[in-house]
Amino acid sequence: MRTMTAIIIGAGDRGARAYAPYALEYPNELRVVGVADPWVERRTKVQQAHNIPSENCYESWEEVLSLDENVADIAIICTMDRNHFKPTMKALELGYHVLLEKPMSPDPAECIAMEQQAIKYNRQLTICHVLRYTDFWSTIKKVISKGDIGEVVSLQLNENVEVMHMSHSFVRGNWNNKEKSSPMILQKSCHDMDIISFIMGKECKRVSSYGSLMYFNEENAPAGAPLRCLDGCPHELDCPFHAGRYYLGEGKGWAKKFTEDHTNEGIIKALNETPYGKCVFHSDNNVVDHQVVNMEFEGGATATFSMCGFTREQTRIVQIMGTKGEIRGNMEDNQISIFNFLTKQETIIKFDNPIGGHGGGDNAIMRTFLREIQLGNKGDGVSSVSASVRSHLMAFAAEESRLNKGQSIHIDEYYQSLVDKMEV
Repeated sequence: MRTMTAIIIGAGDRGARAYAPYALEYPNELRVVGVADPWVERRTKVQQAHNIPSENCYESWEEVLSLDENVADIAIICTMDRNHFKPTMKALELGYHVLLEKPMSPDPAECIAMEQQAIKYNRQLTICHVLRYTDFWSTIKKVISKGDIGEVVSLQLNENVEVMHMSHSFVRGNWNNKEKSSPMILQKSCHDMDIISFIMGKECKRVSSYGSLMYFNEENAPAGAPLRCLDGCPHELDCPFHAGRYYLGEGKGWAKKFTEDHTNEGIIKALNETPYGKCVFHSDNNVVDHQVVNMEFEGGATATFSMCGFTREQTRIVQIMGTKGEIRGNMEDNQISIFNFLTKQETIIKFDNPIGGHGGGDNAIMRTFLREIQLGNKGDGVSSVSASVRSHLMAFAAEESRLNKGQSIHIDEYYQSLVDKMEV
């Protein structure tokens, strides 16, 4: 198979650190030959890492997607959530295959439009639902497919966000405001809606949901807390979220997300100038800090999902209950337990330490994506744009239910209502 070429559109954390490195590890499979990003430091890092000529470095996606000729086979699009739609639609029209960071879009109609665009131009559009590609989840899927636990009756999945990750990304960070990015259930947990759909192997028919922003708001601010932690906050020693103590201490690695100057002086400067230095109770965040979703699938099987920002570790914990047995697993432990009701035997599968992010899913999705392009969309069928749209609609419907006091939302009716509006 020939070596594929790619351009990175959006050279932030996911584009530069999750997917582009695959080309350095497997240069016979992929070469990064272009980059587009308005932030010169990020653009330059990708350029230097992949020896990209200056003429293939661009400040915007509009610039590279307006050229007379395509610069690569693939566009890896990792812009912010609300900037996914236009470059993806244009890239597909121009003949690029697209690897698109999740979520597809904060607008469900745009998700459907991208699916239709990929079908229209016969291009591969793969959404980065990387959990499907990990040993952990793919093994669970195989166990269920073999019938080892019989028919799945119910599934429970907990997403432990971890309290400091919550404060960094979803209180102070890029995804703290749903009007600027997307709702929490979509941005953080569309992974979970997708993996639940993948494991169940049947269509989700309806959902209901509850959740709120319970803690990280003004009314819970301690007395005397200033707008910024470094402005003499009297609670520096008793608040776990104090920006100075955290980002100059155990959270110093997280500081690399918001400053290119990793010295103490550089971090302090950024804390005085960026949202990451704000008090968590005085930020402009409005995404939930906890949410539950109830799901009913074709045939009557059910699933429950719980996302919470108040946990000690960052992991996903799953329990899958079948008619012949049960599966339990913890992604942080990277092992699963399979119990047989008849023999009372428990089988434990411990996976090797994964290479790459998301439990090895980042590398695996790249490998599968490239193979499916080369095989003319006749790969192993781990995912599809249509499957991704369906799981996105589960997240959108869950958010609509949450905003309407837990009203049950029928997915098929919801999908059809969106299509009808698009055709008007």
